[in-house]
Amino acid sequence: MQPAEIAILSAALFVFALVSKRAETGIVTPPMAFAAVGLLIGADGLELVELHVTDAAIRVLAEVTLVLTLFSDASRIDITELDRRHAIPIRLLAIGLPLAMLVGTGAAWLLFPALGIWGAATLAIALAPTDAALGQAVVSNASVPQRIRQALNVESGLNDGLAFPALLVAASLAAGSAGDGAGNGAGEWARSIGLQVVGGPLVGAALAWLGALLIERAARDDWMDETYLRLSTLALPLLVWGAAETMGANGFLAGFTAGLVVAMRSERLRAAAADFGEAEGQLLTLVVFVLFGAILVPDLAQMGWRHALFAGLALTVLRGLPVAISLLGMGLRPATVLFLGWFGPRGLASLIYLLILIEDYPFPGKDDIRLAIVATVALSIFAHGMTASPLARLYGRSVGSGGTAPEHRDVPHFSLRLRRKSG
Repeated sequence: MQPAEIAILSAALFVFALVSKRAETGIVTPPMAFAAVGLLIGADGLELVELHVTDAAIRVLAEVTLVLTLFSDASRIDITELDRRHAIPIRLLAIGLPLAMLVGTGAAWLLFPALGIWGAATLAIALAPTDAALGQAVVSNASVPQRIRQALNVESGLNDGLAFPALLVAASLAAGSAGDGAGNGAGEWARSIGLQVVGGPLVGAALAWLGALLIERAARDDWMDETYLRLSTLALPLLVWGAAETMGANGFLAGFTAGLVVAMRSERLRAAAADFGEAEGQLLTLVVFVLFGAILVPDLAQMGWRHALFAGLALTVLRGLPVAISLLGMGLRPATVLFLGWFGPRGLASLIYLLILIEDYPFPGKDDIRLAIVATVALSIFAHGMTASPLARLYGRSVGSGGTAPEHRDVPHFSLRLRRKSG
């Protein structure tokens, strides 16, 4: 990126920062604003920046953003606290997420038969993770029962890391079935995938355990400054990522696993990671949405009815049906099931998964995958952003503020990726 392009992106961030508190009470969310800015300054707008999806700098930025997001999201949630009181997110992750991948694969295969079964699965898996930050007003609105807010919060914090191994397998099989990488034989493929899917978490767990131990001891002995404690939440996931990639393992899975270990092993580091996600992590996320608007949204000019239909299905039936099935027998109100089914925004993870697919996995029909993901994320940014506040208020009024209903059961608190005061 050139200095002028960096200056333009910085100016957009500065201007939105000036009105950020006022924007919290409206229907214009940060992802909406920054995607619109990207479209305005990109090649299909004022042509103030010249960026391409294959630029090396964009790839590095996307990878760094993904590993930091996986780490910070996982580190917010201590999985040892996910007991029966958190049955809703456990069901959403253990039943709803796999079902969403399966029904999404079926829909993608019907609409885009040229993809084949593994290409269709790649598309479905890339769009399975949710991003609660796109509907931040839902998870930070006190009128919505705490149990429901935490369900969406925990689900979005863990499903991107849980979906990534499946994405690796599906994308590699799609590329292999197209003749790319299949020549090395099944044994070599299994070894490579095994190193990626197993080696990454092992490296992440080991380094995070050691890092958490050293940080706790340094802080206990008063050797560590608070500023550098916060910086360690940047250094540790990048160290884990780089070490795993150097060893041939998957750095993203290493970063996600490192976050899970940190959440269990170090309260100090967990709190610092939450602070990081509020500032530095948010900055990287918004830059990605600018790049999305500038580089990928113009591709929608090539969109056909199948891509638009799949986007609509992805945000409704392909999300809502798995959610409804996963929550059977819990006694939740129909309004709650519909609310949880609707607020499954697609955002950051799907976009960065797409950039990885574009660069690393050549197989037929990838243009259909690109257009379907871009259409789904673009629709989600605006549909979920505009409905978050009004539907949260409406749903909050419908379920009330207390009582013995399942929605109102107490649950342990996990911090949000982006915290704010709610009125």
